[in-house]
Amino acid sequence: MSISRAKQAPQRTRDKLSLLRSHPLFRDLPGPVIEHLGSYMRTRRVARGTTIFTKGDPGTGLMGVLAGAVKVSVASAEGKDIVLNTFREGDIFGEIALLDGRPRTADAIAMADCELIVIERRDFVPFLGSHPDVMLKFIEILCSRLRHTSEQVQDITFLNLPTRLAKTLLQLTAGEEGARRKAAITQREISQMIGMSRESTNKQLRAWAKRGWIR
Repeated sequence: MSISRAKQAPQRTRDKLSLLRSHPLFRDLPGPVIEHLGSYMRTRRVARGTTIFTKGDPGTGLMGVLAGAVKVSVASAEGKDIVLNTFREGDIFGEIALLDGRPRTADAIAMADCELIVIERRDFVPFLGSHPDVMLKFIEILCSRLRHTSEQVQDITFLNLPTRLAKTLLQLTAGEEGARRKAAITQREISQMIGMSRESTNKQLRAWAKRGWIR
C-alpha cells in the first residue's frame, strides 16, 4: 500500500464516523457505540450519472452521503421521471427497503461524483433492535419523508406551474446550504421535482429573469 493510500484509509474512517456523530439518528449515542456501528460500514464511490440502485432491486442496506448528491426518482411507462427527494452530504437514504426487506421502491442516481457509506441490513436491523431510541428517531425520519411525499403529490395535483416552481426554488435555496444546493441542481432536475417538462420550466424561469426576479 502506498503512503497516500495509507493516509486516506484513516481519513475515510473519520469521515464515516463524523457522519454518524452529526446525524440526528446517531448523535446522542455513546462514542463506543458509534465506533461499533462504524465498523459495519463500507464505502462506495460512484461517478455522476451512475445508477446506485433501481426500483425492484433487493433492499440490502442503508446508504449515507459522505460527499456529492443523490436523487431518488420514479419513472412512468412513458419514461417521464419524477424526483421524490434529493440527498446531500450528511443525509441517509434507502431506509424503506432496509426496514421491510422488500425491493427498492425507486431509483437512486448520483447527481455528482459521490462517496457513499453502506450499512448492510443484516447488520443494521439487529443494531436497531438493541437501540430502541435510534429506532424511534428512524420512525420520525420516515414520517417526515412521508409528509414530504404527501405534500409533493398535493402540490403537483393542485398548484399551477409558477407556484410549484417558486415553492421548489425557495425550498432549494433556504438555509445554510442554499447556495450550494442551487449550484448543484439542473433545470432538468427541477422540472422532474415539479412534474413539468424542462421546456415549460425554462420558459417560466426566463420570464422571471426578464422581470428581474431571479438571476
